Order: sequence, then structure tokens, then C-alpha cells
Amino acid sequence: MSNKQQKKIQILSFFSGGGFMDLGFEEAGFEIIWSNELDKDFAALHSSGVTSYRKSKGNGKHAEIFNTNSINDVSAEQISFEAFPDGKPAHFGIIGGPPCQDFSLNGKQKGFKGNRGQLTVTYLERIKALQPDFFVLENVTGLFRIKSNKEYFFNLLKDIQKDYITDDAILNSLSFGVPQSRERVFVVGFKKSLPVMNNQEQDYFKFPFFETFRNDKVLKRYQWPMAEDFGGNPKKNEKIPEELCVESCLVADVDLRSIPNADEFFPFKVSEDKLNSIKEGETNRPSFKRLHRFRYSPTACYGNNEVHLHPYKNRRISVREALRIQGVPDEYILPKTVSMTKKFKLIGNGVPVPMAQAVAEAIKKFLT
Repeated sequence: MSNKQQKKIQILSFFSGGGFMDLGFEEAGFEIIWSNELDKDFAALHSSGVTSYRKSKGNGKHAEIFNTNSINDVSAEQISFEAFPDGKPAHFGIIGGPPCQDFSLNGKQKGFKGNRGQLTVTYLERIKALQPDFFVLENVTGLFRIKSNKEYFFNLLKDIQKDYITDDAILNSLSFGVPQSRERVFVVGFKKSLPVMNNQEQDYFKFPFFETFRNDKVLKRYQWPMAEDFGGNPKKNEKIPEELCVESCLVADVDLRSIPNADEFFPFKVSEDKLNSIKEGETNRPSFKRLHRFRYSPTACYGNNEVHLHPYKNRRISVREALRIQGVPDEYILPKTVSMTKKFKLIGNGVPVPMAQAVAEAIKKFLT
């Protein structure tokens, strides 16, 4: 598949959420032509965030979720009709991260018996029916690290593997310059009939890494600071890259009103004494985890009772700071009209943009 054949490979995006994975693929030179998201508030946030980002890049194309139904209720034929009104293009791909709650190590672990777990089955069925050149499936590590989930998933994949050669890896966003330890499963598949697939075998596809962070043991590579009393003045280990520190994502007080979404953070309902007792870097708590300015954030997950505190101020992190921790650029702007609860949930569900972009660029390089 050469660049002369097609300037931009078209993409169908399932479970689009805030469009973080979409942004990564667009940055790599793909074109999102169809997207799906069941949550209406997420769809509104997606439209605002992706559109504002595109405008900052000189792209006036308005972003919208094309289909807001559950994929259980949308047939492959309907998807094809909506995405390709003039007929299927020569080349296209499918990307998506099915809901992960039933596979999460921190959840009820319903696996494929759960309603959300079953959406992964439907996603694979739509891939098989639509027959894209390639596909990407992203999910939590519980999909692989819980034996029953992994066995069930790879049995499902056998049907796909009649037409596709697949490969998989667990990637950590830290390895892509994102100040957050967030491990995610990525499964990629390429159609066997593609010319590039001649004589290819398992492990043919090279999962990406950033040269700066190529050591897979980045968590152990540096001497990360330990928790220390709130209000102190910790010193940074000069060997730790700036971009891997939460400090790089924090917004100064003077900029809270000038940077979009920077002044959006929940008020507290606990005493100041309790807050003062939580150490900077004390992130092993079930809730009220205070981040360390010179350390990475734990997985960005802001639902239910999960509260992440500013390292040296008695406030929660803001919507903008949470977006930055996910590698989302400041040009991605969310509207005031949707609740902060929805915004934080959207952010916590997303794929770090630099990680998605790296996967997209690896796919593009392989195809071209």
C-alpha cells in the first residue's frame, strides 16, 4: 500500500469516547471518517475537544460522533452504509477500545459474562464482517492477566485469525513520554491478503517505543522520589526526564483562568487537617492520592471515590491537568456545559494520545 495509492488511510473508530485514540491516529496521518459512542455527553465532549484541536492545526473539519447507538444494535451493513455511502474505499482500518470494566483487576471481574465484556465479542464480530485492512483493539491488562479472560479472548481470536495475522503487546504510557504509569493491552491484526503480508509470520509487526524511553523497565530505570510531608520542598533527581514528572502537567495559579479547563476542579468536603496529613507522593491509598511533583502519576482514573490531589496545593487536580497527564494537548478544549463528573470520567477512560500516536505510526510504517 503506497502513498501514491492513497494519501490518507480512512479509519472507523468504535467506542470513541473523547477521541484520544482518534487524535493519535490523525496525528499519524490517518483520517477518521466514522465514529461511534453510546454516551451522549461523551459525544458532546468529543465533538468540542477534537474540533477545537483540529482548528488549532488549521483543519476546519467539524468532529462529530456519527453513531450514538450500542454496537450491539448496529449491524455491519449499517456501519458500512454510514461510513461508505459511495462504496468501500480501497483501504481502511478499524480502531477501538471496548469498555474495560468487566476485565479490570480492580473491578468485579465479570469478564466475558458481563454485559460490557460482551461488547468485545461484538467488536470482533464487526471486524470480521467489515473486513478492514487492519484493526486495533485496546483494553486493560486484566484481559490478559486473568487466565479465564485470556483463554476466552484467544479462542475468539481464532475466528479472526482465519483472515488476519494478529500480534499483541502490553504497553505502558510512561514509555511514550507520558507522566503516568498506565499499562494497556494492544492487539493489532493485518489482513493476510495484503501484499505487505507476503511470507509474514507471528511477531512480524514491531510494536513502537520512543528512543528516549526505550528501556522497558522505565519504572525501575530511575530512582523515583519517595513520599514526603506535605508542604516540603523536594529536590528533583536530575536524571529523571521532565516529561515523566507530574510537575510538567501542573497549571500555575496565575494561569488558572487563562488556560481552558484549568480552573475546573471539585471542591473538598474534608477538613484541611486531614488534607495536610496526606504526604506528597502518597499514592498507595484507596482514595485521596496526593501526586508527587517529581514522579509520574498512577493510572488516571477519576471515577467513584478515586481522588487525585495536587502535589503541593490543597486542591484536586483540574480537568486541564488531568488531560495533560493523558498526553492531551491544551488545544483540546472541553465545554463548560457538561459536568465535571462526566469530564473526569471521559479522561480516565481514554488512551494517552502519544501512546495511540506511536501505535498508529508503527502501523503506517508497516503498511507503507
